[in-house]
Amino acid sequence: MTKILGYERENGHIGVRNHVLIIPLDDLSNSAATGVESLIKGTRAIPHPYGRLQFGPDLELMFKTLAGFGRNPNVAGAVVIGIEQNWTQEIADRIAKTGKHVEALSIEGSGDLKTIEKASRIAKSMVQDATEKPRREYDLSSLLISTKCGESDTTSGLASNPTIGALYDRLVAEGNTLLLGETSELTGAEAHIANQMATPALKLKFQKMFDDYTKEITRQGADLLGSQPTQGNIKGGLSTIEEKALGNIQKAGKSKFVDVLDYAEEPTKKGLNYMNTSSAAAECVTLFAAAGAVVHLFTTGQGNIIGNPIIPVIKLSANPKTVATMSEHIDLDVSGLLRFEYDLKEAADRLYKLVVKTASGRLTANEVLRHFEFVPTKLYISA
Repeated sequence: MTKILGYERENGHIGVRNHVLIIPLDDLSNSAATGVESLIKGTRAIPHPYGRLQFGPDLELMFKTLAGFGRNPNVAGAVVIGIEQNWTQEIADRIAKTGKHVEALSIEGSGDLKTIEKASRIAKSMVQDATEKPRREYDLSSLLISTKCGESDTTSGLASNPTIGALYDRLVAEGNTLLLGETSELTGAEAHIANQMATPALKLKFQKMFDDYTKEITRQGADLLGSQPTQGNIKGGLSTIEEKALGNIQKAGKSKFVDVLDYAEEPTKKGLNYMNTSSAAAECVTLFAAAGAVVHLFTTGQGNIIGNPIIPVIKLSANPKTVATMSEHIDLDVSGLLRFEYDLKEAADRLYKLVVKTASGRLTANEVLRHFEFVPTKLYISA
């Protein structure tokens, strides 16, 4: 089995980074969270505009996302800061179920400055404890890996997405747990994904999830059929959502899906899992990280520059122009596939080697360039 150098967490899950996370429960707590980040080296805050007067499934998804980031194996410990105590403690309690160190602080009754001071002292200790934890050898198959594409063009469906698909098939055979999503961008190709489900029950579950998602889009007056590609997609030669989707699904490879998951749901089955996600890049990667993915594979044609605060995003492109003009964002150039310099297996082998290096500590372009986009999915209006 291929080995990587990672970190084992208290619940036995394996991470590839060792962050101490500062989690603001709500928009009012962003200043305190970023205040701690600016003071304490080794911490990372995830500011966001939500968390006030959300309700029902929308509130639960926000809780799952925030707690999921704290639960992620790439996180050694977390400090949760909120304006009031109850919801703040709720997030901390969910994180604590993993066994890792987490603290909850509320701003009411203390103010920002005292909260920042207390949180900074806690975070300082967490960072020092985290730095004592050495990387050790673990099987690559122990990692949860996710994938998405963004700013797709004709090269995406022809080369970079099939490279992911070939790698995914190899990782499934080796025992990894994998995630694929982008529900709305399957439009026109959803039958292919449905037919890849391992059982009739999963096929029905996926089809209902897809139908519900697209019905909500239609209910709002939008119609994806025959339309939808972004300006970047159109510039890259994609004319319709159906054409885009047929390239998109190449990332799934040929393996069967073993489960169908809702937003930010942590997978329990090894193999290829489908997760309901937005097709917006930052939202999708955020959901995968909240579900526990520790490495993300991102293909781009025209040059999407997405990153994430806690998981390395390995970016690959087969567009020679993008590779040349946006080289600082691209981790792997697979344009050689289009020039017949090597075959799909070799492209997947190159990506496999890069995953091993990244999992063992090599920084990705997004990490070096500080692209740390955290964008929770919001289902509907607040109260």
